[in-house]
Amino acid sequence: MSKAIKIHSTGGPSVMRWEDHDPGAPGPGEVRLHQEAVGLNFIDVYHRTGLYPLPALPAVLGLEGAGVVESVGAEVSEFKPGDRVAYAGIPPGAYAQDRCIPAHRLLRLPDGISSRQAAGMMLRGMTARYLLFGCHPVKSGDRILIHAAAGGVGSIVCQWASHLGAEVIGTVGSPEKAEIARNNGCDHPILYAEVDFAERVKAITGGRGVDVVYDSVGQATFMQSLDCLRPMGTMVSFGQASGAVSPIDIGILAAKGSLFLTRPSLMAYTARREDLLAHARDLFAVVEKGAVKISIGQTYALKDAARAHQDLEGRKTQGSTVLIP
Repeated sequence: MSKAIKIHSTGGPSVMRWEDHDPGAPGPGEVRLHQEAVGLNFIDVYHRTGLYPLPALPAVLGLEGAGVVESVGAEVSEFKPGDRVAYAGIPPGAYAQDRCIPAHRLLRLPDGISSRQAAGMMLRGMTARYLLFGCHPVKSGDRILIHAAAGGVGSIVCQWASHLGAEVIGTVGSPEKAEIARNNGCDHPILYAEVDFAERVKAITGGRGVDVVYDSVGQATFMQSLDCLRPMGTMVSFGQASGAVSPIDIGILAAKGSLFLTRPSLMAYTARREDLLAHARDLFAVVEKGAVKISIGQTYALKDAARAHQDLEGRKTQGSTVLIP
């Protein structure tokens, strides 16, 4: 019998159980996968705790994985058994040895990208793609600030933005993470626990500020991030690792220089099949040419997902984390 990590209630890591799981045969428009690697992401924590409610319980967590097509349902013509594929996004259900998934959410993997690489990069990499091309089209000469620069998304953003010719400023939590960020193309790593990052950004930019801030931290960094922007700069709040951002008076955006503010999601940017394919195509291209290298910082057995969640929440992980079914 196939196995999966299921939750029957929301809460801490202890609610995750390693249980028998039979995904059944694929229905019309679906594909059944044998999974070789599963990605761990902070949104999985939000689903586990109930911050982002799942459609129903019990549920299988996880939005990212890679593996091999076992069988296809009726009306599926794009994939066949034996194809190597990956995915990122809804519906959840990745924390499983085998699963069924709508074929229109799958992406064919190039030969040069392994399942473990794919599981460590699809959600983060396509997130980086919409940040750099959708929320604010980064070009040569732009100055950007990325929080958690040594993390999964941050590591990719640093490399990709540097490849585009941007000057990259990033916040990190330790000297070791500063070195990781620097090696990934971050021109100015900032130890946020030791200095006021907004003042440091202003010093680096000669008082002008950056063109865009990418903030996945949330409550702890949001207001200071606004102070890092140039007039008419863009604030991209795409996560809340430190907690939800408190309600604000939108007049503050005018007071701080007619700022733009967006709260995007990968699901919105890749809702259409053509947009999903475009995000994946651009990501595969920069990875295959070596402009972006995917760092798998740590792996865990899928059955040990609770420990992986504890380490992720405790900020003990670096780069991408992959769970092995």
